[in-house]
Amino acid sequence: MEKKTGIRVGIGFATGRRNFLKVLNTYIYNWEESGLTDTDQIHLQLFIAYDLKYNNAKPSDFTRINASMAQKVDGIRFVDADFVRAQVRTLIDECVIDEREAELFFTSGYAAMRNAVLYAAVRERMDYLLFLDDDEYPLAVTKSRNTALWSGQNVLAEHLRYIQDADVTNGFHCGYISPIPQIQFNDTLTEADFQTFIEAISNDIINWDNIARVMRQGGVTYADTETLVRNTAVEVPEINHCKFISGSNLCLNLTDPGRVYPFYNPPGARGEDTFLSTCLSERKVLRIPCYAFHDGFSIYNYLLSGVLPVKLKPIGIETKTVVNRFYNACIGWVRYKPLLTYITKREEYDREIRDMEEKLAQTLPKLNAFFGTKEFTRIMGELGRYDRKVETHYAQFMDNQRIWKKLIDQMAKQSAD
Repeated sequence: MEKKTGIRVGIGFATGRRNFLKVLNTYIYNWEESGLTDTDQIHLQLFIAYDLKYNNAKPSDFTRINASMAQKVDGIRFVDADFVRAQVRTLIDECVIDEREAELFFTSGYAAMRNAVLYAAVRERMDYLLFLDDDEYPLAVTKSRNTALWSGQNVLAEHLRYIQDADVTNGFHCGYISPIPQIQFNDTLTEADFQTFIEAISNDIINWDNIARVMRQGGVTYADTETLVRNTAVEVPEINHCKFISGSNLCLNLTDPGRVYPFYNPPGARGEDTFLSTCLSERKVLRIPCYAFHDGFSIYNYLLSGVLPVKLKPIGIETKTVVNRFYNACIGWVRYKPLLTYITKREEYDREIRDMEEKLAQTLPKLNAFFGTKEFTRIMGELGRYDRKVETHYAQFMDNQRIWKKLIDQMAKQSAD
């Protein structure tokens, strides 16, 4: 491998949306505007893992990068199925890991794509790795009276400003972060009922106070003007054994891979960023002053064409798409809460799960009646299923870290040879 001076920065995407290339072009222009694509001191390499099943996509939706845009970065690595298969075969042949370990780390669940990107970035000796999402744009939106005010965000530049002195840097998010729509409560589902439900499935970050505030704003989270003006980073506090981070607008310091933890989620669940958060007690984690606009309902793709709305639409429950997104988020939350509780509140685990069951028994019939469905009943069954498997999932969580240590030890050995 050619030796390069300066810092080597990987930019990782775990993507599945067919508009990915438009999002990528936006970010590349953003890096160019920030002066990061025309310097010998910073070398940018893309690591793109893509899922063809998520949005019924084809490989060209992710690989057909315009030549002029590709020239603005120093390299592109597609962390696709062929790449993963080749790496896994080599690792198994060299007795670094076995078939079961390969399945757990590289090919099972939402965390696997991120782990494949992380592995590829360390393997190719990146100093830092920035994760970006394909439904987030380098913009901040604030509100003045009834008008949305927009500002461009130098996301990568801000991470590079702080990551050298931290293990992890994490920016902010605005826009449609919450999957919970604006709800007009009534006698069928009161606000107190909904609060009880949210308290049952929530964690220390997804809590009623935060959700109620966003619901009052029509489901929109606005950027904090004070954070933008202050323009300084702050350390992420530890809350109940977690330094909470998000999975995008997230930069990892790879200069010492032994200080890096991999991603994990229980099978069929999400929460890979939350479970990484539980590993960071002894790490320096900074919240940095940059935002990404989260287009969670895919209703503002035209932002990438330069059209800036003066008012953001409230998200109501009029469409099936919105209700399904909310329902699927609830399933995802309840699937990972048992393991999160087991990790962070082991002594209180049984009491916490029983409390969840009582609150769900009280509120799920009301949600079914309000939304005109029987689907919400399934949430109780999912809680029971993931409660029964919590010890298995915890063993996988710990195995994942052990596998990662094997991988980085092997890569360190190869680098020294």
